[in-house]
Amino acid sequence: MEKHRIVCIGRQFGSGGQEIGEGLAKRLGIPLYDKEILKKAAADSGIVEELFEKADEKPTNSFLYSLSVGTHGQAMGFNSYGSYLTNDKLFVFQSNTIRELAEKGSCIFIGRCADYILRDRKNMLSVFVHAPLEERIAYVQRARPGATVEAARAFIKKSDRQRANYYNFYADSDWGAADTYDVAINSGKLGIEKSVEVLAAMCEHM
Repeated sequence: MEKHRIVCIGRQFGSGGQEIGEGLAKRLGIPLYDKEILKKAAADSGIVEELFEKADEKPTNSFLYSLSVGTHGQAMGFNSYGSYLTNDKLFVFQSNTIRELAEKGSCIFIGRCADYILRDRKNMLSVFVHAPLEERIAYVQRARPGATVEAARAFIKKSDRQRANYYNFYADSDWGAADTYDVAINSGKLGIEKSVEVLAAMCEHM
């Protein structure tokens, strides 16, 4: 009987967490969910996907979304004057989607507090991927040709702060803290391939 394994990966920006997740998914032969979570949450809830994208990994009350009159608003039962959706409500829809996907079979989730949402599952491995700042700056510069060191550092700082605020609010835990996760991976020291190998071995022993 095939093992039912869930891996939730949190990551510093530019640490290669996405690439490690993709490599692990390929190694284990299981699906990886990242932006796909938003698409499914939108389809399941009847709310336009754009709203989930704008709220993606942003803390509550950072903005209010006004639903215009139309099929989506009607599907949610709002009146003709429109209504508002806070990040909190979108988080609930997204959480339901994550639980549903985890129930179906083995898979990997990238970010979005999946480790907290699935914290009661014994078959879940929570991972945090980090790397030295200079390596993350180099990562951003490769992805964004022409970006200065200062610009890359500022972008990393902003992205990490946004992810931390989101996680700390909804998970009521410390984003990136060692005792929050089952394992922390320094991708700067191990590299992408070795990180995948280590995590794959851990999954085999879950």
